[in-house]
Amino acid sequence: MADTADAAATADEADARTTDITAGPGGVMTDEVGVVTGELTLRTELRAGQVVLRVQYKDADEWYAVTGGRAPLADPADLAAVHTVAVGLLHRPEG
Repeated sequence: MADTADAAATADEADARTTDITAGPGGVMTDEVGVVTGELTLRTELRAGQVVLRVQYKDADEWYAVTGGRAPLADPADLAAVHTVAVGLLHRPEG
C-alpha cells in the first residue's frame, strides 16, 4: 500500500484537485482495501493523460485507488470539471 501513497505524493500539485467528502451509504469501493466509509478526502489526479481518482481517510497517510476511477482525459483543462463531477457523485453526507 505504500506505493499508492508514494504515487499520490509524487503527482504534480498543478495536476490534481482535492476535496473532503463524506461517503454515502455503501461507501466508496477501492482497489486496495475494498469499501471505505465516513469522512474521506478525494483526490483527482492527471497522470500520463489519464484522470485517476483516489481516496484516503481524512488526515490519513494512505491513498487508495477508487475502483473504476481511471479514464483517459483528452484535455488537461477538464480536470477541474471531472473532479467536480466525482465530488458530486461520491459526497453524500445525508445518504
